[in-house]
Order: sequence, then structure tokens, then C-alpha cells
Amino acid sequence: MNEARAAVRYAKAILDLGVENKAIDQVEKDFRKIVATIADSPELEEMLGSPVLKGEVKKKALSEIFSGSSSVTEGLISTLVDNKRISILKDVAEKFIILNEARKGQGVAFVTTAVPLSTDLEKKILGKVVELTGNESTIENKVDESIIGGFILRVGDLQYDASIANKLSNLKREFTNSL
Repeated sequence: MNEARAAVRYAKAILDLGVENKAIDQVEKDFRKIVATIADSPELEEMLGSPVLKGEVKKKALSEIFSGSSSVTEGLISTLVDNKRISILKDVAEKFIILNEARKGQGVAFVTTAVPLSTDLEKKILGKVVELTGNESTIENKVDESIIGGFILRVGDLQYDASIANKLSNLKREFTNSL
């Protein structure tokens, strides 16, 4: 099974478990912390994907890093370690957030930009997302200088790439094909 499908399945199971245990808000808070922590730490992401480190070492490290998490979150971490799938923890957390926002009638718009979004620009993007999807959304901004400029907007299954890097790539492809 590929990683994305596995992440969605784990996320759906955790969503059901969180609703059943009436711990959905705490689990969402935990998962937002997990996404932010792993995104801010390439070393942590590398450690999770390392085949050299034993699962128990990873489990202990994650227990320390995310101490105070709900029992549902701790159970997921334990299950992912036991199933040798801990490398998809961030993906599971991201999918969970998307599913939970959809359950609440909201969406998460992931915006990748070369520089952090200003509050004015964030409001404009939110307005456009509501116009396109009809749902209230929240914005998760990721800064990636490699896109040079512009933005990449992802809402659910839809993706709009208005990055300078993408435009340059398309221009290069057109130029190469015309020769």
C-alpha cells in the first residue's frame, strides 16, 4: 500500500476514535503540533524515516517531544512504530486535520509561498477559497524559497500552481519542444 493511502486510512481511523472518545479537539491540537514540529525540524523527519534506528528509540523520542498528548495520539504513535510506519506520522496528522476540518464544515487551504503571507494577503486568499469551494477555510502557510515567487494553493484535491518556478519550467518545456 502506498504511503498516501496508508496515511488517509490511519487518519480516518483516528478521526473515528477521537469522535468516539470525545477527544477530537485535543487530538487536533496534538496533530497541529506534530505537523509544525516535524516541519520545523528536518532532523526529526530524518530520524523518523531512518531504518537504522530501532522503533523503541523513535517511540521514546516522540513520547518526550510530544509529552502531554492525548491517549489517542499516543496510541497512534505506538501503532505506527509497531507497524513500522512511523515515517508517515506527519502525513497522517495532515490528513487528519483536513478530514476533521471537512467534518466541521471547514477546509484547510495549504498555501506555499516564497515569503510569509501578510495578513491582508491571507484575507484575500481566504475570500477566494470561500468563493471557489463554498466552505469556510483556514490557511496553513508554508514558506519555500525554491518556488522563487508566486504561490501554490492546495485545497483538498485541488491544486493551483502560480509559482514562478512552475512558469519557468513550463516555458523551458515549451522552448525545448519547439526546437
